[in-house]
Amino acid sequence: MGFDEEWASSKAAAAGQPVGTRLDGAYDGPFPPSGPGGDKDLNSSASRKKTAANDIETDFEPNTKKAGAWADEANGTAVKAFAGWATAAGLTKAQETWGKSVAALLGRLAGEKSALRGTTGLFLNNDIGVGNDFGPLVKPSSLSQVSPPPHS
Repeated sequence: MGFDEEWASSKAAAAGQPVGTRLDGAYDGPFPPSGPGGDKDLNSSASRKKTAANDIETDFEPNTKKAGAWADEANGTAVKAFAGWATAAGLTKAQETWGKSVAALLGRLAGEKSALRGTTGLFLNNDIGVGNDFGPLVKPSSLSQVSPPPHS
């Protein structure tokens, strides 16, 4: 079938169809009372950020280091067992890649921990800055300085 035939059949098929716009996959259920986003307020919890950063420092980082070291030891034993075989070279390459992956993960965890700890200060400074920006705008009107007329 050529272009002209396909175009003609497409036009013929569309002739019986109503023209309009239809959203595909729009949510049609009831929204929660606070709206589609869930939370009614934008908020940030300094204590939850601190807890998450501490969990990274006291749990994730040490356990990632232990897992990386354990895999290095197990792989080192396997490399010795397969000495002289092509498998040993493959295991050595896998160990190098694993070491890079562990180092990258530890770097990412450190970055997330630092970001969590720094975000609290950034939010606080941002709130203070916004408050200062609005401060001069909220001056009493000069009309509020005028005495009310005497009552008779």
